[in-house]
Amino acid sequence: MPSNDDHAGARVKRARKRRGYTQTELAARSAVSYSTLTKLEQGIIPASQSVIGALARALSVPVSELNGQPYLDELRHDQLDGLINPLREAMNIYDLGPDPDVRPRAVDVLERDAERLCEMVRATNIKQVAVELPALIHEATTVAWTHSEDRSWRLLASLYRTAYDVTTKLGFPDLCTVALDRMDWAAQRASDPVLGGMRQYLRALAYLRAADYRTGTRLIKIGESILEQADAGTVRDVVRGQLHLGAAVLAGRDKDKDTAEEHLAEAARIAERTGPAEKVHWLSFGPTNVSAHRVSVLAELDLYPEAVVEADGMVVPEGWPPSRLAHHHAEVARAQMWTGRTEDAFASLLAARKLAPQQTRYHPTVRETFVGLRSARRRLPETYLNYEAYLGI
Repeated sequence: MPSNDDHAGARVKRARKRRGYTQTELAARSAVSYSTLTKLEQGIIPASQSVIGALARALSVPVSELNGQPYLDELRHDQLDGLINPLREAMNIYDLGPDPDVRPRAVDVLERDAERLCEMVRATNIKQVAVELPALIHEATTVAWTHSEDRSWRLLASLYRTAYDVTTKLGFPDLCTVALDRMDWAAQRASDPVLGGMRQYLRALAYLRAADYRTGTRLIKIGESILEQADAGTVRDVVRGQLHLGAAVLAGRDKDKDTAEEHLAEAARIAERTGPAEKVHWLSFGPTNVSAHRVSVLAELDLYPEAVVEADGMVVPEGWPPSRLAHHHAEVARAQMWTGRTEDAFASLLAARKLAPQQTRYHPTVRETFVGLRSARRRLPETYLNYEAYLGI
């Protein structure tokens, strides 16, 4: 059992006592079994995100509080905490018009830089993106207000989407919301329904993380209706397919197996048409992503043996985005742990770290899975202790 309280169960216990609930009362309010809650609080078992969501709703606290995000000590250690305020400030000047002190480069140069940052996010170089992004947003904001062309507003919307990616990976849900609102503001000025539909998908994911599955599902439907205004073709198909994948995970976490399978099936049909389309708006869509989401949905449904079998049968093509593959390894590790394959689970965590060290360090599923593995072993080998130090717990 862990010797410290840096796990979700300990945070649940503190929040429960602050509300004045007994374990029995919280179990009844959240529909989480008393046995699960007591083991969770003691650190004997890790917390799944569906359980954390149910407890957060019952306690009236943000999910991020129970997950411990943002992990400020680790952010300070990695010198990432100082990069958040410049990003916040860059998004706050959206409606001030052109900045007379900013001399922006040409739009095509800024577009190339925006694409490069998107690629860096997929390569998991989060720190460098966070360093460069604020200045680029300042430039693009001035360009958009100066020229007021669809192309300039699309560029700005794309940069706000990158801001969403960065703040999501670092665990700042308040800034994620700001970034999505700014993305919508710019997308409307660009008259781009594809960006509008994609924004609803990203917004639905934010509600998934906040354990509000009903609202997330509504946003998916709104995204689909917005996409109807876009020109037919691969780009629209990719975003539509990604919307179905988002809906599948929402349904899975809400324990609605039939609906989740329907969305996965539709996403698979779309992926047959598009083929691999990882760089279309950098959504990583395609047959491989459908398979990875199937693993995730099975795990959300607590069908861990089936999730492991599905993962074992996956063939990941060379060059698949490291950020997406690292996330997949984290999901697989959770399923492997729950089926008793602890060594395989730790190997999956190591693979996630190798692919995306910054992203993996701030991933709540990784941290809770490691807590579970740590609880399962009386003596930790040196490799486990090294990983524990890497996570900062």
